[in-house]
Amino acid sequence: MESFLNTKWIATAASIWIQCTSGASYTFGIYSPVLKSSQFYDQSTLDTISVFKDIGANAGILSGLLYSTVTSRRTRLLNGPWVVHVAGAVQCFVGYFLIWASVVGLIRQPPVPLMCLFMLVAAHAQTFFNTANVVSGVENFHQFGGTIVGIMKGFLGLSGAILIQVYDTLCEGDPTAYILILAITPTLTSLLLMPLVKIYGTTTVDDKKHLNGFSSSALVVAAYLMVIIILDNVFTLPSWARIITFMFLLLLLASPFGIAAKAHKDSERPSIETSPLMDDSEPMPTKYGEYHKIPGEPDRVKEVASSSNENLSNDHLEDGIDMNLSRAMLTVNFWLLFVAMICGMGSGLATINNISQIGQSLGYSTIERSSLVALWSIWNFLGRFGAGFLSDILLHKGWARPLFMVITLATLTFGHLIVASGFPGNLYIGSVMVGICYGSQWSLMPTITSEIFGVRHMGTIFNTIAIASPIGSYIFSVRIIGYIYDKMATSEDNSCYGTQCFMLSFFIMAAVAFLGFLIAFALFLRTRRFYRQIVLLRSRHS
Repeated sequence: MESFLNTKWIATAASIWIQCTSGASYTFGIYSPVLKSSQFYDQSTLDTISVFKDIGANAGILSGLLYSTVTSRRTRLLNGPWVVHVAGAVQCFVGYFLIWASVVGLIRQPPVPLMCLFMLVAAHAQTFFNTANVVSGVENFHQFGGTIVGIMKGFLGLSGAILIQVYDTLCEGDPTAYILILAITPTLTSLLLMPLVKIYGTTTVDDKKHLNGFSSSALVVAAYLMVIIILDNVFTLPSWARIITFMFLLLLLASPFGIAAKAHKDSERPSIETSPLMDDSEPMPTKYGEYHKIPGEPDRVKEVASSSNENLSNDHLEDGIDMNLSRAMLTVNFWLLFVAMICGMGSGLATINNISQIGQSLGYSTIERSSLVALWSIWNFLGRFGAGFLSDILLHKGWARPLFMVITLATLTFGHLIVASGFPGNLYIGSVMVGICYGSQWSLMPTITSEIFGVRHMGTIFNTIAIASPIGSYIFSVRIIGYIYDKMATSEDNSCYGTQCFMLSFFIMAAVAFLGFLIAFALFLRTRRFYRQIVLLRSRHS
């Protein structure tokens, strides 16, 4: 039993469970109405608080620095990913508990800056959980980093829908109780499972097969959640039915531990341990920054590197050297990627932050609005999970990965236009398009970052670019959506009803998404030769 608990497979299963409860920030639309009414906020104030939520959930530089520190220490004390999980658990409980205490009146109504701090701390916990799980996963499966990142990011995307099932089953429509659950559930899950999340340096020939098992489990959970959400929207499930469906969901979520048990059993077979060279699959190289000399072709790598230097105007890795943050920030490619993420991630995040209010203004019922928030997690998952897979296919056909970013940002433009139109059922169609395209940026951006700038400082560079998400969210949520909504509001409770409430805002965001499309296209043109000659060469011969 002890040998089973000390494997990278059980570490992966434990990380998946922690990821499944870490996405509380995606369910802001569930409790934002009670937060607004209990604290007497107008829409601009609520959007300001949501921006601090976005900053906390996306600014993961501190979690990255902490992870690097505690995993490189030689002492046994405060060593390993569990330290990062503890830091996240403390922030999660303190932040959401203080928000709950404010809503129920346990403490005096805090001023807006203090509430923003509560929200920032609560959401910031997500970056600690995510960093510990994703980076330890990449270290455990360095030959299949893209696959494990897709799995972890995918389950994080599903966590919103999973937590909403907890809300529907245990809270019965009481968002105040749900805030307390957000303080307790992720905290307990992380503290209970963090001892299992460790770093192992082994590689087996069955790694890809069992990782595909985890991927299949994620797809099954996503499909089940979508069916339950649709059924609940159509038939309004009674309490006993919710309990049954929730118990079955827990059984599905237990499947990663079954996959871990099978993987451990297979690993005990003789001669299963092997080097990556014995694997007949084609994993991505462990270090994107390395150029491996190909037997019999000593000059080809030099020639390709030289041509790539010429094409990118030195905006890429030198031979065998990864860029650090300061050097990456001096390149045009860094800022093209950053601005594209402001347009894509920022407008997508602004949509989910306001989706409940959009539904309310268009006459959607409470159940329909909850369904939209829950379904967003499914579309977010599909975007994260599918973008990596499909962009890999394009990559092996010789197309630069930024091309997929170009495609998704173009689609995002049409998604915003559909939301702006206000026709019956528009939010169902628009949220699918915006959700998938938003999720895909979270899969594409880290991968493109590692390929262009290298993996040695990927955590720092990736988390710096991720700040574009809350920056964009602030601009679009507060300065555009919140401002225009408050101008249109006529009732005493600062509410607005009708298509005019959000139409102009989403026309503006559609124009911004189109700008992001043009910027991503410029990045594609600048890097396509690099991808064809360098990334494909590494993939085939690493």
